[in-house]
Amino acid sequence: MSLRAPRGPVAVTAVAASALAAGLLAVPSSASAAEIRIHDIQGSTRISPLAGQQVTEVPGTVTAIRAFGSSRGFWIQDTEPDRDAATSEAIFVFTGSTTPSVAVGDSVLVSGTVSEYYPGGKDAGLQSLTEISKATWTVKSSGNALPAAYRLDPATIPDRYAPDAGGDSIEGLTLRPRSYALDRYESLEGMRVSVENAPVVGATNTYKELWVTAEPHHERTERGGALYSSYRDPNAGRVKVVSLLPYAEHPFPVADVGDAMTGTTAGPLDYDNFGGYTLAATTMGDLADHGPKRESTRKQKADELSIATYNVENLSPKTAQSKFDRLATGLVEHLASPDIVALEEVQDDNGATNDSVVGADATLTKLTDAIKAAGGPSYEWRQINPVDDQDGGQPGGNIRVAFLYNPERVSFTDIPGGDSTTPVTVEKKGGKATLSASPGRIDPANGVWKDSRKPLVGQFSFRGRPVFVVANHFNSKGGDQGLDSRFQPPARSSETQRTGQAKTVNTFVKALLNADPKAAVVVAGDLNDYQFSPALADLTKGGVLTDLVTRLPKDERYGYVYNGNSQVLDHILTSSALRRADYDIVHINAEFADQSSDHDPQVVRVRP
Repeated sequence: MSLRAPRGPVAVTAVAASALAAGLLAVPSSASAAEIRIHDIQGSTRISPLAGQQVTEVPGTVTAIRAFGSSRGFWIQDTEPDRDAATSEAIFVFTGSTTPSVAVGDSVLVSGTVSEYYPGGKDAGLQSLTEISKATWTVKSSGNALPAAYRLDPATIPDRYAPDAGGDSIEGLTLRPRSYALDRYESLEGMRVSVENAPVVGATNTYKELWVTAEPHHERTERGGALYSSYRDPNAGRVKVVSLLPYAEHPFPVADVGDAMTGTTAGPLDYDNFGGYTLAATTMGDLADHGPKRESTRKQKADELSIATYNVENLSPKTAQSKFDRLATGLVEHLASPDIVALEEVQDDNGATNDSVVGADATLTKLTDAIKAAGGPSYEWRQINPVDDQDGGQPGGNIRVAFLYNPERVSFTDIPGGDSTTPVTVEKKGGKATLSASPGRIDPANGVWKDSRKPLVGQFSFRGRPVFVVANHFNSKGGDQGLDSRFQPPARSSETQRTGQAKTVNTFVKALLNADPKAAVVVAGDLNDYQFSPALADLTKGGVLTDLVTRLPKDERYGYVYNGNSQVLDHILTSSALRRADYDIVHINAEFADQSSDHDPQVVRVRP
């Protein structure tokens, strides 16, 4: 791609743009450049007062060009701003798939239709972008100086994230950029902004994006991330960074959490549905490699039973061998070959091919072979095939949870009767709890598991003592409104199903403890929710389980990074009989651009 587009005629007709919002105020038919400037178009709310209307000869200086993709265009910024902090002085001119024939530094007069574009569609609930579409423009002069970039830092970003509208839209509210971070960003929409010496809080992804924070001392993890520890504080300083520079000449930095973009990173402030407010860089800082190394946990002692959970992210025989090898290395070298592993996202034997195949023996054989080749134990496994296409996840993949275990250290108590639809129950024999089937699925017909993975419980024996392990993968957050939604506070619609799932597992654990109050129970897996969430409150209700992440120092409570927020989605919980649990989140994936999964594994060592 090229930053500087070929020059063409001074008047250019661009491709028609998307126009989604209705006009709120009419524009006089005699509107001229002297009457309409960019801040008049942007207005003091999130929706332009001129949306849907035609504007003529709006002046501005070209500050940046997006010359690639299907959403091409250029940003213009007024060099004569008004005194209202709520009104942005810049706007994006949308040209579709046509590269605009302008150059950075051109002084232009733009005519076209004012439109509001909602990335991801209006129903996604996100913010809109005010644009000029169906545009023509005239270049008045070239080589003009650009407006100074507005610096994003702790002094300019308010502590409060967004106004509380009781869950309603905040689009009609007058922006208060000195009071709310989302209002500050909206008031800068399209304008040149900068960050200086910005810590990286979200690793470079496959789409050449990374996240930095403009608040380097706010809620940081021990390894340099931005810690998400409550709904009240989404870490307002997070900003996504993409590049408008040609990759051939300016390769995008491959950054890990804990690194930094030194110097100045600057460009127009954009917005999209894959990360929210985005700095589209025309100047990119230098990458400083400060990031910590991958962790390794200690080996369990002879009298310690080690139990891990690991989301292996859509693993199937079609997955590259290199990923199997890296997962194996992680389990053997970084997790010290746990005695039991609860796996999530194990796909069937032909992966995403959508047919009637549901078995996963080939997937698990390939993984256990890789573990043995990496110097690990000869793991055996237990799992139950799901009903075809009933457990959610990638269509055709039939993801499920499964157990690996090291028969040299722990034995599995096989009790026949477990299948995809038969609920496992708790029985009492000889004053001890036991299962009706092992492995067995917990209440699989319950509606809380619709299109979601059913929990798998297994009865193990360690040094002659029974241990019950429940492997889980609760429903995802798909459908929830984003933190940067135009609805505030954002709705968490997926939470209802997860709280139902949590209550169901809690009820099952209670049954085990009613049969034997001293039963050793470990509940583990990807619960897709935070330690402070209603779902975890319901899962631990009555004191039947302890969420071990709450015992860690606050700055260590994370194992997943999403949009620059280091957060908890995976958990290990234990019953009161396992008081001396030694728990570790092993950071080998989530903070790194080079990942074998998007989740960090966890391990607990207990003495049943």
